[in-house]
Amino acid sequence: MAARDIDDYLAALDDPKRSTLEEMRRRILDVVPKADEVISYAVPGFQVQGKMIAGLAAFKNHLSYLPHSGSVLAQVQDEIGDYKQTKSALHFAIDQPLPQHLVRRLLLVRMRECGLL
Repeated sequence: MAARDIDDYLAALDDPKRSTLEEMRRRILDVVPKADEVISYAVPGFQVQGKMIAGLAAFKNHLSYLPHSGSVLAQVQDEIGDYKQTKSALHFAIDQPLPQHLVRRLLLVRMRECGLL
C-alpha cells in the first residue's frame, strides 16, 4: 500500500517536481531494489529491514533528499559539490535529479551506518 501512497504523493505535484522525484525514486530503487516504500513524516521514504535509509520531499522552490541521519551528508561532503544542504537534507533543483553516483554513495553510506552492509 505504501508504494501507492508514494504514487499519490507524486501525482499531487506539478511537473517538473513530479517527474524529477519519480526519477529519484527510480534511482534509489536501482541501488536498493528490495527497499520498502513508505510514507514517513508525510513524505516518500525507503526502508530496508525496517530502517529508514532515504526520503524525498518537494518544497516550493526546491526538492530534498533526506538521508534520515545527521551524519551521512558530513561523510560525503567532498562529493556534494555546490548543492545546498542542512544537517538533515540535501536540496536540489526541481527539474534536475541528483546524479546516480551521488544517490548510490548516499545510500551506501546510510546503509553501512545502519549495519545493513
